[in-house]
Amino acid sequence: MMTAIGLRKIGIVAVVSVAISCGMLVSPAASQSLGDRFKSLFGGKSDEPAAAPTIVSPEPENDLSCPPVTIRAGASTYAVAAPGKQPVGNDVRFQATITRTARQCTKTGDQITARIGIQGRVIAGPAGAPSTIDIPLRVAVVQGGVQEKTIATKAYQTAVPMSENGSEPFTLIAEDLVYPVPSGATADAYIFYIGFDPQALKPQAKPKPVARQKN
Repeated sequence: MMTAIGLRKIGIVAVVSVAISCGMLVSPAASQSLGDRFKSLFGGKSDEPAAAPTIVSPEPENDLSCPPVTIRAGASTYAVAAPGKQPVGNDVRFQATITRTARQCTKTGDQITARIGIQGRVIAGPAGAPSTIDIPLRVAVVQGGVQEKTIATKAYQTAVPMSENGSEPFTLIAEDLVYPVPSGATADAYIFYIGFDPQALKPQAKPKPVARQKN
């Protein structure tokens, strides 16, 4: 028959064994890859109110230079008014703002492919927002300096279904912005500019058909 002391020892050993097993099953947060952190940042809807943008720029996995993300001046908000009105006061139908960003760069040969994540929020205005809102965004990689030089730029759109509460988050991840690997110290001058671009919603003009010459 076991004594009370013996039973106590067995219990302690069992508890320690369970703790060790659990420790082996739990992976530390530091072991998450950059891709996992990127997905966790934009994986779900956020209930946070629109505020000053937070730049979330994880460190690259290698020594590849990945430019910082900056919101283009004058392009941080997108407000739309009722037809024939200005987007102020009771004439505002909706307003969108950018709240968070992230970036990731991958080098393939002499090209860099950038993933730029943009998260924001759309709020319905007094004039009433439509049931679905198209959000126009532009992402560009620019070489900064006295005279900025655009290296690559691309427009994107994302549709946001509006709910009765009049406030919905949106997320867009641009995965196909490709540009040449910068040389030397030039890389330090590169910047990712993002912002709303209403021009991106306008349909592109179709090229005029070439008139055939009569024989």
